[in-house]
Amino acid sequence: MKKLHKRSMQNLFIKIAVGFSFIWALSSCSPKVGSDLMNGDKLPKIKDKELVDRLDSLSKIEPKTFYSKLDINYKDSTTDISFKTSLKIVADSAISAIITYARIPIVTAMVTRDTITVVNKREKCYTVQSLDYLKSTFGVDFTYENMEELFLGKPLDYNIDQKYFVEHDPYHYSISTHKKRDKKRMDRRPKEDIVLNYILSDDAKFLQQTMIKSPSDSTEITVIYEERQNVNGMNVPKVVHMHIKAKDKGIYIKMDYEKVEINEPQELIIVIPEKYEKCK
Repeated sequence: MKKLHKRSMQNLFIKIAVGFSFIWALSSCSPKVGSDLMNGDKLPKIKDKELVDRLDSLSKIEPKTFYSKLDINYKDSTTDISFKTSLKIVADSAISAIITYARIPIVTAMVTRDTITVVNKREKCYTVQSLDYLKSTFGVDFTYENMEELFLGKPLDYNIDQKYFVEHDPYHYSISTHKKRDKKRMDRRPKEDIVLNYILSDDAKFLQQTMIKSPSDSTEITVIYEERQNVNGMNVPKVVHMHIKAKDKGIYIKMDYEKVEINEPQELIIVIPEKYEKCK
């Protein structure tokens, strides 16, 4: 594992903390990345409406609170590092994360419906930004709801008013926001258009993969839910792989969920000590 300079390590944790709030914020480095799921046996045929209805049902699963310890491995072209995070979510309210390295808290972060706050404990500084900052900086309108969906393993940005198309792939239950022929003509479509593709598990009960393509900046993000687990009657992620590609750049992140709690009381607090100054 590559050894990092103290300053660069701290900057990396700040970057990852913001990236957890907005996954596109991470698409600025580059390792090799994986791609689609491997083909297996042909799957039984299921009516298109039933598959879209299943996607709708999965989008409505929402615990009131969520907690997990995350073991995270982060790789890009210059960095290969592992660390731990405590993640808390209070539905429709806030997401908080405490990032630790060598058992020492390095960064605390909280995202509300309109604000991102990051506190760097080593540098004794803090950052407070609105969610509009993410769109102006990274060019993609990512909402608080999208963050919850990503961590909880739900269909990203599902909209009941959106028309969805089932791709007749005999090996995958694949549903998309665009017809297959339209995807091949993305260079003729509006630059702000985002293509979302969902792949369900072989029994069509759970979300197994989400792919996001942004033609405007040639960015692709693949989120693979390799393993899932049942906690308090809810199916949530256990092992997640994320591959981010931006032109010739990329990032790989693996998240292992441990000690998951659902619908247990969770307190979300972030403290900015009076002596801390704004991060430069």
